Amino acid sequence: MQTIKYPDKKKLALILKRPFINDTELEKRVSLILNDVRLNGNKAVQKYALKFDNVKLENLLVSTEEIKEAKKVISKDLKKAIKIACNNITKFHASQKEKVKKIETTSGVICWRKSVGIERVGLYVPGGSAPLFSTVLMLGIPAFLAGCSEIILCTPSDKNGKINSAILFAADLVGIKKIYKIGGVQAIAAMAYGTQTISKVYKVYGPGNRYVTAAKQLISKDGVAIDMPAGPSEVAVLTDASAKADFVAADLLSQAEHGADSQVILVSTSEKLIEKVKLEIAIQINSLPRKEIAIGALNNSKAILVKNIRDGIDVINEYAPEHLIISCKNADRLAEKIINAGSVFLGNYTPESAGDYASGTNHTLPTNGYARSYSGVSLDSFVRKITFQKISKQGLKNIGKSVEIMAEAEQLAGHKNAVNIRLKKMNKSK
Repeated sequence: MQTIKYPDKKKLALILKRPFINDTELEKRVSLILNDVRLNGNKAVQKYALKFDNVKLENLLVSTEEIKEAKKVISKDLKKAIKIACNNITKFHASQKEKVKKIETTSGVICWRKSVGIERVGLYVPGGSAPLFSTVLMLGIPAFLAGCSEIILCTPSDKNGKINSAILFAADLVGIKKIYKIGGVQAIAAMAYGTQTISKVYKVYGPGNRYVTAAKQLISKDGVAIDMPAGPSEVAVLTDASAKADFVAADLLSQAEHGADSQVILVSTSEKLIEKVKLEIAIQINSLPRKEIAIGALNNSKAILVKNIRDGIDVINEYAPEHLIISCKNADRLAEKIINAGSVFLGNYTPESAGDYASGTNHTLPTNGYARSYSGVSLDSFVRKITFQKISKQGLKNIGKSVEIMAEAEQLAGHKNAVNIRLKKMNKSK
């Protein structure tokens, strides 16, 4: 982990640059798979499952018997933990529902907006080296709360055609009925274009590796919406001398273990703390089963010493991290100055892991600097907001002249006439 002292603000963009990977060839390979599934449906899906996951799938759909078996296998403690997380995530996302408000903009002119659930949505849940059953909750719960009428979940099976038991338990708990045993690019393609078994959806959600990310970006060019562009997971930790070095090290490692292409950033006003954190990382990393992955991520990572907390906030806002932990005195006050971040964690006792699982906020967040322009997944991600208006005769009289003048100025005579014909008829009927 490289240490950089008092960086020049003009050079921040270069210092904070994410690891670059040329994906040109990858996108070509992904495009071929997408097109194959679009043309050949299930046959192509099964072919790639055999090729990439070494599994021969006869039935893509998870059976009710498999779900029942998964519920038997999963431990009581894990069931309880998932239920607690489910309850908290439901509470937080249910609070995001908006009531319809009718606004009279001018006398006789009433406007309002209503949220309507996206009818068909596809949820992608990684299931490889780290089966992310928590993602089932993060995507499935807001989808149901939004009123999406058809929810499809795709997740890869193991070599025996089995889905991780916790993923199946979480899906059943949320109420997802259509669970398919496919992962990778072929899963994204199946949801985007439809197959003989899987319905075409209108929007695709969920994290994934570089191939899945590329697939999502490519299907968006074909008119299938996606939740957001996404890349490798990342965290930034902003600290002063009050932070606890062992906590900070643990937080950095919790993201480093996601993947060798992940990145963690430590920004601190204390050089002593940076050195303590580095020592703690060296100790704690040895106990991680994914140690080699974490080492790869740390090679992409930086510790940045700043003169004061204001400079530290400037670094954070320039980086726009997926996750930001503020381990400083007055963390709540400092948080008000953060304008670019996916999700923020305040104080020494708010680890990022809490947001990943059970606090209630969503863990599907913008990475790779997209926090400057994208929000994380929320209830809003699963709805369309349709505007309505109703105008009385008097209301049209009140705004009609303005509409006519503006339409004429834009040389749109048909627009002007649509108002004028009504006003004339009203005047004649007097």
